[in-house]
Amino acid sequence: MEFRAEARYLRVSPQKVRLVLDLIKGRQVEDALNTLTFTKKGCAPDVQKVLQSAIKNADFLSQEKGLEVDVDRLYVKRAVANEGPRMKRIRPAPMGRAFRYQRRMAHIEIALAERGRGSRAEVATTVGEEAEAKPAAKAVKKTAGRKAKAKK
Repeated sequence: MEFRAEARYLRVSPQKVRLVLDLIKGRQVEDALNTLTFTKKGCAPDVQKVLQSAIKNADFLSQEKGLEVDVDRLYVKRAVANEGPRMKRIRPAPMGRAFRYQRRMAHIEIALAERGRGSRAEVATTVGEEAEAKPAAKAVKKTAGRKAKAKK
């Protein structure tokens, strides 16, 4: 099962948020929280709030629906920063002109999943390892059966 949380209309560029989200993708929840605590980016506290909200959503849904969710086995399945609306602003320029610039916003979405025995992610990695272990088939060379005709 997937547990998600999102924050919308954050006043930070999505490009800057993606740098922080790349640090926590695929990690255990505890490791991700420690990483965000010691990350020196300005948007790290916002990402940490969204991650904690996703953890609390998982805990709440486990109590509400009677699911057994082990918070220690949760990992960050998906972490996405999408672009929000842009605010157009004008900056005064020399000789009475004006330059336009844009203030960007971001929508952050974090999804958590429980990593357990025999999960699809682990099965996919074992299948991938087996595929790498098999030797590659030898390519059969095709030789030209006919000689090229001589030009007159």
